[in-house]
Amino acid sequence: MGQPMRALRVLVVEDDVMIGTLLAEMLTGMGHVCLIESTEAGAVATAARWRPQLMIVDVKLGVGSGVAAVEAITRHERAPTPHLFISGDISTVAAVRPGAVAIQKPFREPDLVRAMRRAVEGLTID
Repeated sequence: MGQPMRALRVLVVEDDVMIGTLLAEMLTGMGHVCLIESTEAGAVATAARWRPQLMIVDVKLGVGSGVAAVEAITRHERAPTPHLFISGDISTVAAVRPGAVAIQKPFREPDLVRAMRRAVEGLTID
């Protein structure tokens, strides 16, 4: 898979506490620094304050939408923050955001790493 990724500030937007915690632990184990938000408004506020280098966003949130959060966060940026979507059904991502980097839950660490590389390097789904 090439060289290890550089350490990133990663904003995890996930409303399931268990999934968010496990994902943050996985990312921290890879050397990244993470914050977790569970709502659209929380994600927008945290991104403005913390300026993540990557966002991993659940499409459907209990309060708000992950897609809407990404749109709000990237709306005023010169260079949009790299992001990838996670979902139990990635076909919904393809319908609303064609070409977006997305991985289906559940996923394994190698799948996550590949998706992160695609998002950070600006590549779309194969």
